[in-house]
Amino acid sequence: MEYSIQEIARAAGTTSRTLRHYDALGLVRPSRVGHNGYRFYDDRALVRLQRVLLLRELGLGLDRIADVLAVQDAGSGEQAPEAAEARVLGAHLELLTQERDRVDRQIGAVRRTIAALTTQHDGNGLMAANMFDGFDHTKHKDEVIERWGENAYAESDRWWRGLGDEGQRLWKERVQALNADWIAAAADGVAPASERAQQLAARHVEWLRGVPGAPSGDAFTPYVRGLGEMYVADERFAANYGGVAGATLVRDALHAHLGDRG
Repeated sequence: MEYSIQEIARAAGTTSRTLRHYDALGLVRPSRVGHNGYRFYDDRALVRLQRVLLLRELGLGLDRIADVLAVQDAGSGEQAPEAAEARVLGAHLELLTQERDRVDRQIGAVRRTIAALTTQHDGNGLMAANMFDGFDHTKHKDEVIERWGENAYAESDRWWRGLGDEGQRLWKERVQALNADWIAAAADGVAPASERAQQLAARHVEWLRGVPGAPSGDAFTPYVRGLGEMYVADERFAANYGGVAGATLVRDALHAHLGDRG
């Protein structure tokens, strides 16, 4: 079946102008353009649009979405189009599930705060271990302090707040895109030493170098190796890569990358 641009815009909650912009950027092409210039979209174009809208909901900009789609499409190889789309949407589903879980924790935290504000409490104030559950920056504050000390947390906190709203948004976008690419690579069954996995490992290492408190010099390699092991061992970290299988790919690819670098 084919649908007009107006029908697609209404169904997707967007505008014809936005769809024409996506076409101009090469993100979502119409299946055909009539002699009168009207655009029409088939089922495959609808799936493509859904992928773009999902990535937009994850906070990615249009340029970054184009990069992610290109990598995912290149990784489809000889798969049938339907199978390739299903695989990619499966990776998106993993990310959406993680985001839903995070939002559910935020909802629970806010509900508990409302309850504390509207009922009598024991006089100890509102602060509780679960008050900030789902708000990523302070979620593991106590654990960070326990493992690496208050100075490490304070330095990280200053750095994060110093980024400002726009800087924080861009940082989250970068992490989300990297995680999405790792999940897609794991779904494709790529080998840790493959070119695709090694390109991701190089991006991952570059990202780690920008994390405040990351060691430099000879200490950096064992630091990255240790993080790789933690990704697999701690389910909270593994969830960022779609589970233990994805985290294992990240760990093994990082180890191979460090070995290649000597």
